[in-house]
Amino acid sequence: MQALLSVAPGGPETLELTALPDPVPGKGEILVAVKAAGVNFPDTLMIQDLYQIKPPRPFAPGGEIAGEVTAIGEGVSGFEIGDRVLALTGHGGFATHLAIKAATAVKFPNTMPFEDAACFIFTYGTSYHALKDRAAIQSGETLLILGAAGGVGTAAIELAKTKGARVIAAVSTPEKADFCRQIGADDTIVYTRDMDKAGQKAFSAEIKALAGGEGVDIVYDAVGGSYAEPALRSTAWNGRYLVVGFPAGIPKIPLNLPLLKGCQIVGVFWGASVFRDPAGHAKNISELFGLYAKGKIKPQISKTFSLAQAAQALTHLADRSALGKIVVTMDDG
Repeated sequence: MQALLSVAPGGPETLELTALPDPVPGKGEILVAVKAAGVNFPDTLMIQDLYQIKPPRPFAPGGEIAGEVTAIGEGVSGFEIGDRVLALTGHGGFATHLAIKAATAVKFPNTMPFEDAACFIFTYGTSYHALKDRAAIQSGETLLILGAAGGVGTAAIELAKTKGARVIAAVSTPEKADFCRQIGADDTIVYTRDMDKAGQKAFSAEIKALAGGEGVDIVYDAVGGSYAEPALRSTAWNGRYLVVGFPAGIPKIPLNLPLLKGCQIVGVFWGASVFRDPAGHAKNISELFGLYAKGKIKPQISKTFSLAQAAQALTHLADRSALGKIVVTMDDG
């Protein structure tokens, strides 16, 4: 097998493509021949030792995979050789083979390509949990999405439209704005990077002008930084501000704002919710598969990289130039 390994803390340039013996599944495990791996922002942090999970080195990044079962460990039932499965692995996905706990694997239909399956659970799971479970989004409400052209952002656009919401997509370039309109956003805002106070004020005013009335009902913030406060200021009474991520930095929020607006600041920790509410997670995944089967949602894959190019995939994601999802595909070996 081959794996792209992190051998020392650093950026994508520190990763090394390495030949290793094929793993053998242990008790309760299955061996998966990985066909595709999703690329997510935590991958860029993990290799720098900046993520809350720090695997012992050497390790392969890649927390989301899809592939075929090639071997079954002791005590495993419910799987057969050749089953198509996807899984959240935390790390290890940038490899041609990976032994995983059978309990973490989810079978997916033959009608779903491996590339779609490798991009499905993390982004749609996060956004569905955020909008359905944490915000209780309703038809007719207005949703503002910060970083709307990224993986979780595009998933949020699609899912919000299935709920009958109006979507304002906030992005950093006109190209990203066009992309978001193509997948269903009703309105777009192109913001400047690293806003000063004047820029923040103008951003908030533009959001309110598009939202009409008192402001937006829900903010989906996958960016943080200097965009957070003006977005919070644009919320309506009883609004919900979803804290999803902060690649632009952890913001400092004046706590008088939620008081004055009667709004909620709601944390979205999807990974923890999966373990705390497995029944709710299983229900959400079943509903998401149903939406996919009906053509209501589909991963917006803009670029595909080979395993040998996976470091470039991480660089592309880290510089915030990616549209939708990017995927790493494996050659058999």
